[in-house]
Amino acid sequence: MILPAIDKDGNITEFNEKDLIGKKTVLYFYPKDNTSGCTKEACDFRDNMSRLTAYANVIGVSPDSITSHQKFQQKQNLNFMLIADVNHELAEKYGVWKEKSMYGRKYMGIERSTFIINSQGEIEKEWRKVKVAGHVDEVLAVLQK
Repeated sequence: MILPAIDKDGNITEFNEKDLIGKKTVLYFYPKDNTSGCTKEACDFRDNMSRLTAYANVIGVSPDSITSHQKFQQKQNLNFMLIADVNHELAEKYGVWKEKSMYGRKYMGIERSTFIINSQGEIEKEWRKVKVAGHVDEVLAVLQK
């Protein structure tokens, strides 16, 4: 599966699932660019990047467009890749495209989730229904073991 992405330097590129092989990766799924929880989570990853990259690459995934990702990355000065999973192919593969409910209205969307993918491309650890506060520290604790 090849998807459009923005690399850590803001360049439009492609993400291929084969890119997950070779180095441990933190693959995190979030619902929407520029929303309060998603911005907080992205900034937590950004602010801890020097600690994280000693152990793994970090990649964020949402169903937003490349244009939205570019604006989000520039506005928040994000220093990691963002994948535009517009057709939610990757989200469905990882089982994070779920029915959600807000104010009695049901809709499909991303369940905030994080996966640590080992260097062979296999899921080593997963978090579902992530609470943003303290999450990056939880990820770091697992990576440091």
